[in-house]
Amino acid sequence: MQSLSYFTFLIVIILFAFSTVQSKKAVDETHCEVCIKTIGTFFESLTNDEKVNPEKIEKGFKKYCSKTKVDSKEHRLCYYIGALETSATYAIGDLSKPLSWGIPIEKVCRERLSKTNPQICDLKYEKQIDVNAVDLNKLKVKDLKKILSDWGESVDFIEKSEFIKRINEVKDKYVKPAVDTNKKDL
Repeated sequence: MQSLSYFTFLIVIILFAFSTVQSKKAVDETHCEVCIKTIGTFFESLTNDEKVNPEKIEKGFKKYCSKTKVDSKEHRLCYYIGALETSATYAIGDLSKPLSWGIPIEKVCRERLSKTNPQICDLKYEKQIDVNAVDLNKLKVKDLKKILSDWGESVDFIEKSEFIKRINEVKDKYVKPAVDTNKKDL
């Protein structure tokens, strides 16, 4: 009887350990997406000599951040890391040193930088609406306004139908037509 309870206990421990490992592997793809994409783009622009030097990484990242748009997610990330003159904190060392050691960007963002400032991983890109694939009549006015404002068009309409009409009028300037893959050339 004692061996049965020991065996049951052992199975419970193994199942618990297995579920913990599986939950850590199932990381949300959008978790830290701005950090991973921004630092990845920056890191690819460096030479091999610069990639192993923390001082050059810091200097390069500050220069990269100075060129970001003020209202962009990338600029906000630079602010959180401390790469801007207006930054309240200075955690750029938590970025440059691990990168120079060859630690993957995902790990730097999700484990190192998020410990310094959890807001870094809270930054997410807004979902882009595919105008060709969505029924405009089913979208909210807020989404229709966002489409037009992203395109730089005026959004001073009142009725939903006016937004839809304007999107359909200017859609060809901003969106490539959808390609039908079912048609075959003869």
